[in-house]
Order: sequence, then C-alpha cells, then structure tokens
Amino acid sequence: MSTKDPRRNDKVIIANCSGYFGDRLTAAKEMVQDGPIDILTGDYLAELTMAILFGMKMRKPETGYVPTFLKQMEQVMGECLDRDIRVVSNAGGLNPQGLAKELKKIADTLGLHPKIACIEGDDLMGRLADLQEKGEAFIHLDKGISLKEAGAMPISANAYLGGWGVAESLSQGADIVVGGRLADASVVMGPAAWWFGWQRQDWDKLAGAAVAGHIIECGAQATGGNYSFIEEVPSFLNVGYPIAEIFADGSFVITKHPGTGGLVSVDTVKAQLLYEVRGPKYLTPDVAARFDTIEISQEGPDRTKITGVKGEPPPATTKVCINNAGNYRNSMTIVLTGLDIEKKAKIFEDALFDSLGGRGKFAVENVQLIRSDKDDPQTNDEAFAYLRVSVMDPDAKKVGKFSAKIVELGLANIPGFTATAPPTKGGPAIIHWPTLISTKHIQQKVMVEEKVVMVDSVLPDPSAPVPDAKKITIPPMPMGKMIRMPLGRVFATRSGDKGGNANLGVWAKTPEAYAFLREFLTTEKLKELLRDMSGFEMERYEFPNLLAVNFYIKGVLGEGVAASMRSDPQAKTLGEYLRAKVIEMPEAIVIRTKG
Repeated sequence: MSTKDPRRNDKVIIANCSGYFGDRLTAAKEMVQDGPIDILTGDYLAELTMAILFGMKMRKPETGYVPTFLKQMEQVMGECLDRDIRVVSNAGGLNPQGLAKELKKIADTLGLHPKIACIEGDDLMGRLADLQEKGEAFIHLDKGISLKEAGAMPISANAYLGGWGVAESLSQGADIVVGGRLADASVVMGPAAWWFGWQRQDWDKLAGAAVAGHIIECGAQATGGNYSFIEEVPSFLNVGYPIAEIFADGSFVITKHPGTGGLVSVDTVKAQLLYEVRGPKYLTPDVAARFDTIEISQEGPDRTKITGVKGEPPPATTKVCINNAGNYRNSMTIVLTGLDIEKKAKIFEDALFDSLGGRGKFAVENVQLIRSDKDDPQTNDEAFAYLRVSVMDPDAKKVGKFSAKIVELGLANIPGFTATAPPTKGGPAIIHWPTLISTKHIQQKVMVEEKVVMVDSVLPDPSAPVPDAKKITIPPMPMGKMIRMPLGRVFATRSGDKGGNANLGVWAKTPEAYAFLREFLTTEKLKELLRDMSGFEMERYEFPNLLAVNFYIKGVLGEGVAASMRSDPQAKTLGEYLRAKVIEMPEAIVIRTKG
C-alpha cells in the first residue's frame, strides 16, 4: 500500500461498480481499467437483498454475504493494489467477517497482501430483547405499532451505519473495506471524509458527498439506465457506470468513462436524485442533506456538476431494516383470451374458490385482472388478458395445494384455459418492518487485521443553523392553446420502492413546463389519472430547484418487496405508467421542451 498523503489532491475520484446484487459482473474490472479512479465502491444491499442473503445463510451458515463481490475482487484486486485504488463495499451483508475471510483466501491464492478492514455493529438480532428492555420499541414507521405488539418473528435486524467507520478503516491503512448494512451513501461519504480530512461537523461538505453517494449508488441508473427520454441516450450498449469527482468543498461532478454507452446529463442525474426519496431532507446516519438546495448544471459532454448542497446534523435515530418471518404464499397467473374477458375471469374465480371450500379460507386472498387484450387482435398474444391469483396463510401445506386446485380446473372451466407457468408449492413470505433506533445504541466495530477500533455514531446538534431552501423564480403558468398528448412526451419520471411504500418523482425540462406541472399535478389529479392508486394515502413535495414534484404513496406495496402481491412489487413501472396518460397541456411548453 502506498504511503502517500491523499489529502494533497484537490479531488477524489470515486467510481461505483454495483447498484444491486446481480448487477453487471464485469463492471468492477471496467471501472478499474478504463480510466483513472481513486476509490472503487459497490452498493449491493436493498431490503429485498437482505431477505435473499438470509435465505443463503440459513442453507449455509458460513455465507450470508454477496458472493459475486468475490468474483469481482478476484479480477481486480491485484490491479487495485498496484494503482493504489481503495475498495469500499457493503457486500458483507449479514456476514462481513465471513466475506473478509474469503477475500483473504483469494489474496493468498493470488500471492497478494492487501490490508482488509471489516466493519460490524449493524446486526441487532442478538440485541433485540435487551434493546426493547431499554426502551427501543421498534415502532413500524407506517403502521405505528411496536414489534412486540405485532407478535412479529424477526429473522434479521440491521441498523444503517454511517461513513465514519469507513473513514477510520482507510485511515488505518485498509486497502479493502467491507461492511454489513453500511448505508448506501456511506460507501462514498466515508472515503471523501478520509481523503479531505473532513470533520463530523462539516455538514455542507458531508451533505455534498451524501448526494454524490445517492446519485452513484444505483450504478447505471445515473448514466442513462431506466431513463424516461430513451431517445436522448446515444447507446444502451455497454452503458458506463457512474463516477463522482468530489472536491474539497463538497461539490462534485458526475461522469463516466469515455467510450462507454449511456448518457450523463442534468436529467439523467435528476432521475437518480428522485429515486426512492421522500421529502427535501435526505437523511443519513451522518448528515441530513437538503435536496432543496442542490444546484445542478451541465459542465460538458457527460459531465454534470452539482454545487450548493447544504447539510444539517442527522437526527437522533437511524433506520433499521428488520425482516420478519411471514405467512406462506403462492401465486399463479391464468391467461384469459379473446371475448368476454370479465365473464371468463368471474367464472374461473368462482370455480376456484368453490373448489377450495369457499372464500376466506386463507389469511390473504388477492385477485388481479390485468387487461392487456386488444379489440380485433392482430396476433394471438394481443388477445391475452391475465388473471393473477395469490394467497397467503400460516399453513404451508394448504398454500402448497393452492396451485394444484387451479390445475384441476384445466379441462372443466373457461375456453382457452392456460397458465403462464407451471404450478409450484409456493414458499415463505418475508415481511419488511421499517423502523428506527436511537443512535446512542449504535457503535461501529472496525477491525483492520488484529486491530479493533470502536467508532461512535454522529449525534444531533440542535445549535447548528438550519439552511434555507434555494430560492427559485418560477415563471407564470403558460397560457394559450391547449393540446392533448401523453404526459410523458414532456415530463420525465422515476419511481421505486421504500418498504411498503413507493415514490413517484416527476420533473420538467424547462421552468415554463414546471410551472404547469406544479399547478396541474396535485395529489387529487394524480389519483384521478392513476385510479388504482386512489385508495392510498399520498404525500406531495415540491423541488423547484430540480423542476420536480415527488409523490410518496403509502402502503401501495403492502408488507414490502419480498411479500408484495403486486405484479410490480418494487414500483419500477409506476412512473412510466403515469407518462402514458393522455392529458391537456399548453402547446407552448411542448414547443419549448422539444427546443
């Protein structure tokens, strides 16, 4: 490892090679080899991922970490050491020490000698009873009931950790840092704080790094992936992964390696800024970053600059992801074809539940009719609609027999009877329980070879000034001729899951279009446009500095991704659904947007 003092440099180049467990395996190698970087990061953990890792650990107790990270490190470990590139990741999942041991084996096989740091302190499973006795009720953030009141059966419980354990690991000379539930932005904030020697009270600088972390945490989603205006992206082949060039004042530039596909623009970056957020305060264990202070501009081709980010001290709590053992569930989808779709759906549904002994035999029964069929279909597939039937119950045997009952109807029910997949016995659902814990109970344990350092959580500071939102002048809503067209021809969207909730961000390209959007897209109007969302409570937030509004839709995903009954349990499609709705809008904003 180099003994250079990194703080002599005016910027740190942080590249992210993963946005989830299953992301492009070659991305780490590409980020290391295709251009200069100082830090390679990987974010692998989502609420669903923790449930997946739990299943892996139950089958093999020595696992519980992200195995693909090991394959990536086998490809790049030697080059990272040669080029003094540090690696920081939360791929440790439910077993950071197990991952660190496997990394050591790979290093030994390759004849390498990296200094590997392991960060723990997030796993609360063994402490739940004691913490409850000390007053931590683990109140569900949406339901308002305690873990004990619900009679829940936790199978994993992990607090979100800040970046100061990462900073400490790097200051101890670590070449590779792996942790458990390091918060998504922590893998970027920690290296930036170490690089520049920031202090815990450098709220604005830390907030800038938190925003940078949020932008690059989901990999190619910031570089043209999942971006609404697909015609703007030059190529979706070999989309480049995001790089944050962070400066000493907390400002930064988002870019990607030259010669890669995708796009880095004000709008692709906005798309990621609005992903899985709620209101103007983006909370991390280290700082509250104010999204309503962000200034964003295009510095050059594939270079988007962010300045002006203000920060506040974090709250006295940090998020905890608890996964509870839930009921067993099973699901099957029947294809309904051609004429009389609704009649066919009722005939099948009635016959199925009659064969099951009547309705109400399962704890949860959910039936969804999905109308994708067309009048006068031009192909067989255009005649299809889908009836998705799902059940959930504590009785695994009863749930296992559910799909067999559907198969029994195959020759005795509707014409054209067929299904999208063979029957299964189903499996256990894992219930997400979002909650908070006082940070006074959270301490990070940093292990670098034989040395152990304990790192305290950042405490709130009521004396710190509260920054104002950036003042933005918005022109009056355009008047004149109105035309009908899909909302998405002028406005972009990005949606995603937040436990059992979903967010839906919508933004404009011009101030004039935003003036219309802000007036037009109220909560009531959104419920009118998306009628299947009308029964859910919504919050609405405005971000004039981003020309955006964000909706937070409560309860739409039920008990979270791993237990949701929706066809799209992560709410990925919600934004594009809205963009397809035809509305009346001023012709002037269409002309200006198209430029």
